[in-house]
This record gives sequence, structure tokens and C-alpha cells, in this order.
Amino acid sequence: MFTSKDVMELRKKTGAGVADCQKALKETEGNMEKAVDFLREKGIATAAKKASRIAAEGVVAAKVAGNAGVLVEVNCETDFVAKGDQYKEFVDGVAEYVLNNEVADIDALVAAKNEETIAATAKIGEKIAIRRFAKYVSENGIVESYIHMGGKVGVLVEVEGCTCDSAKELAHDVALQIAAAKPLYLNASEVPQEVIEHEKEILKAQALNEGKPAAIVDRMVEGRVKKYYEEFCLLNQAFVKDPSLTIEKLVKSYADKMGKALSIKRFTRFEMGEGLEKRSDDFAAEVEAQMKK
Repeated sequence: MFTSKDVMELRKKTGAGVADCQKALKETEGNMEKAVDFLREKGIATAAKKASRIAAEGVVAAKVAGNAGVLVEVNCETDFVAKGDQYKEFVDGVAEYVLNNEVADIDALVAAKNEETIAATAKIGEKIAIRRFAKYVSENGIVESYIHMGGKVGVLVEVEGCTCDSAKELAHDVALQIAAAKPLYLNASEVPQEVIEHEKEILKAQALNEGKPAAIVDRMVEGRVKKYYEEFCLLNQAFVKDPSLTIEKLVKSYADKMGKALSIKRFTRFEMGEGLEKRSDDFAAEVEAQMKK
């Protein structure tokens, strides 16, 4: 009825996936034009054309069950769509899939959800892109999540040492801290040496430019490096609910109260769209393009 060459030709014409092209040719008994129409009717060809668009809006979503938790970011083109029920349902399905399956990396996740993504893109009418995910499974502790501003910021954190309510309370406080204070590292030992050296160079130049005596510049730099740790290392940060405590002291206070050894093992913070190119609409250019068509 049709050959692999036909499949590739249809794919080139429509941008649809190989499996969809094979199905279209099978359904139309190898008729190329009818196969194109078939894909258009299903919304698949249209969805493929949307793949070149910029998807820099969307949501960060989380799902926790038992000792496991996931955080996912799924992008779309407009904030309007990101607030819609159909879109949220798709994102929830992505999070559910990651939670219940072993997913090697983002490429594996995108491949596994490819058909559903195409269908959702066609149904919703905007490009949808699964961007990233994190998954924690705790062996001896709590996995907690926190979503801020309706999905603009999402946090996943693991606290080791206990699965009790107090550990969960601590994990929740820490998740709020991470969302608000934007730490980059858990502690000072995690900061790459090249990052510290770079900061020292900048701070030294700043001190010299301020006219500080060279003899005290090194001491000033060390003090400012400490400030860097306090700003970007979670355990060194002042607790947003009580700035008299660092997060390290907060954890210790919980541990002392419970008589257990507690620690923050790891965390992930996603801010929706960070690092992505934002869409820039040019209405006049769009109208002109439509007129030319």
C-alpha cells in the first residue's frame, strides 16, 4: 500500500511523527493527499507546525505520594492557556507519569509522552513542551513540595532522619524558604571553587575601586564571601519566618526537640520560564504575513 519513502514524504509535508504518518497512510490506503487531510482533521499536522513557536509560559507542578515526590515544568505559549483546565490536566498527567515510572532523563520523558503532547497541542491550540523534572524517593525521611503563585515557582525538598509529623513540618518550612530566598546550593561545600574564585576577583576589584587600603582588602573579601554563602547557601540563609535563626539552626532546633538526627539532603527549585526566550509579538508583521497569504 505504501513504502517508507511515502512515510518520510508525508512527514516532510506535515511535520507529523512517523507513527502518525504510518497510521494516516494506512487509513487512507496510501493516498498522500488524503493522508495529509487525515492528519489535518486530527489536528496533528497543525500541532506539528506549532513546534517552531516559542513556549515560554506554563506552570511548575508537583505531586507527592508516600516517600516519593516529583516536580515538573511544562511550557506553553500564553499565560491564558497555562491557567486553563485542559492544560493543567495534561501537566498533572505528566507529573503522575514521572511519579509512577522510572524515567531516565528529560529526553525519555518527552519520548514517552510524545503522542499525548501532540494530541494536547492540537486540542489546546498552542505549542506544549515538557521542559524538565526532578524526582526524589526518600529511604528514611520526608519528601515535601511547595507551589507558589499558581505554578510560577515550585520546590521539592527531602529531609532525612524521620517520617514523623514534625519532620514534615520542618520540610514544609524549608520548602517555603527555598521558594522565597532562592538558594543555589545546600551548603558552602557545594559551591564550586571556580565560582568562589570568580566572586573573590569581583569583590577584590570592588574593594579597590572603593579606595580601600590594599592591606585590608583580603579581609574584606573574606567577609564578603561569607555574605555570598549567607545569600546563596540554604543552610547559611536567615530563616524567612524568623531571621534570628539560620536554616542550619532551624534544623538543629527540630532535631533537638525530637531527639533525632535530622538533615536536609537535597532540594530542587524551578521558576517557570527561567532562562527561556520570551515570545515577542509583532502584530503589524503578523497582519502583513496573513495578507500575503
